[in-house]
Amino acid sequence: MEYKYQLILLGSEVQAKPQILSKLFQKLKDLGLPKNILRTIESDKYSSQYLGNQPAFGVYFGDSNGNHKHLDITDKLLKDGTMILPVYFGTEEGAFSKEIPYILSNQNAIRFNDSETDRIANIILESFELLRSTRKIFISYRRNESTSVAIQLYEALESYNYDVFLDTHTIGKGEPFQDELWHRMTDCDVIVLLNTPKFLESHWCKEEFAEAGTKKIGLVQLIWPNHDIKKIDSGSHISYPLILKESDFVDNIYNNKDRSKLVEIAVEEIIQKVESVRARNLASRQDNLITDFRNIAIECGRNVTVQPEKFLTEDLPSGKKIIYIPTIGIPQSTSCQAAEIRHEIEVNKHASVRLIYDDLRIRDKWLEHLDWLNDNFKKDILTLKKQEFRSWLKATK
Repeated sequence: MEYKYQLILLGSEVQAKPQILSKLFQKLKDLGLPKNILRTIESDKYSSQYLGNQPAFGVYFGDSNGNHKHLDITDKLLKDGTMILPVYFGTEEGAFSKEIPYILSNQNAIRFNDSETDRIANIILESFELLRSTRKIFISYRRNESTSVAIQLYEALESYNYDVFLDTHTIGKGEPFQDELWHRMTDCDVIVLLNTPKFLESHWCKEEFAEAGTKKIGLVQLIWPNHDIKKIDSGSHISYPLILKESDFVDNIYNNKDRSKLVEIAVEEIIQKVESVRARNLASRQDNLITDFRNIAIECGRNVTVQPEKFLTEDLPSGKKIIYIPTIGIPQSTSCQAAEIRHEIEVNKHASVRLIYDDLRIRDKWLEHLDWLNDNFKKDILTLKKQEFRSWLKATK
């Protein structure tokens, strides 16, 4: 099954809809992404096209006469944790309340005009984490078997606006090589693994292979010609093998570390597969982190609530509130920028915020930096690492 980003279009038929879609697809083109990674779903196709296990975002177009359509679909999407952006058009006071159904009254909305088209398209892209700053790929390979293909994929993925890690191109001089490698793997969305015949004979390649499973990072495995796929067991929860043929290589040369190159159509297929795996893997890693935190919280006698937008809240006996935001990879302040999280923080101005994250394999210097920020800066937005979930939850009852 190919995993797509799903854009669900609800509400009224307005001229703004094709205008926004045109801008959105232009931005996908500018990012170097194939148009078919995004599935637009009209309301009448919802029951036949929408898949609950794939990333989704909704746009609800308001109606100037207050004729609110598709409330059943809207309600289901909200219960599934799908964010819906209300777009309204009137300039008079009360236009939002008239055009947008009450079920979306607590959502951040945008009043449409031509200058907002770009912003709306960006919000949709950000909701799917398709912008460059968060699209991180790690290439794992064995140097004496597939260097030329690794470099080719590095350059191709970079041209498609991915932030790509390749050891020979990415680690700076003087940096501790292995520490930085694990650190960057932790922060990536998908690993592209060049599974050549002797890949697993390398200690470090085998370690990278196992690490993907431990960190639950999605894998796109490129299986070299004449390599027995039966011997391959990634241990990763999301792993897609692409079995390469001799014809996928220029002049059928696939076993020369310096001369082997993939044909263009094979590179395009790999890039589409990477985006497909990434779409599912981001949501899966977030769900796993939420589940781990919630289970530990319950064991510690804490009553945390998972919100539909995939963050957690806790009302303490003291009357204070804590908002827990699951963060994939290295915690960043942008983790608080999602519209639904900003809204929750604005509504609960005195709530404290914890960015929860898995600290496995993150470099010590970065963990020390996060601890230093916790000790010296704003006390209502702090980080909480996975290895300290239990001790912190017990200590702060």
